[in-house]
Amino acid sequence: MDDSARMWITPIPALDPDGEPAVLLGHDYASRDAGERAISRLLDRGHEGEEGVFYLLPFDLSARYERTGDRLAVVVTTSRQLLAKEPADLADLADFADLPVDGADEDRVVLLRREIVTDFAPAEQDGEKQPVLLIDHDGSAASLAELFDRFDAGEAGIAVLNAE
Repeated sequence: MDDSARMWITPIPALDPDGEPAVLLGHDYASRDAGERAISRLLDRGHEGEEGVFYLLPFDLSARYERTGDRLAVVVTTSRQLLAKEPADLADLADFADLPVDGADEDRVVLLRREIVTDFAPAEQDGEKQPVLLIDHDGSAASLAELFDRFDAGEAGIAVLNAE
């Protein structure tokens, strides 16, 4: 599946129907990909805000925006040390060891990277970029409207990641 089917620039109707567009990433909690499995584990460390919305500490999971020409990429990372402390079976340990080091911070590993063609520029307030929203669902092919319906039905959650 290409990134444009898992990354959107859109307002989130359930959180703020009249809100500004945000970057939304789809996350498959049933994926066998090591990075997505790590995200699933780390989402359990979130702190619930609004019903179904989890806020994460930047040390646990954070996002970084990267712009190259007409492409906007989002890179989701975690601390290598934190990942090493998470309980895992032996197969998981081998998979997590192969996660790429983040080029911007060698103490972090890249869990997920997505990019799309867009002229959208993430808003900044007081020097902080707007957060990235991660919709956590079962990974089945779904349109954005279906994902929002799943969230409204309690079948998906949204995590708020601090962004650089």
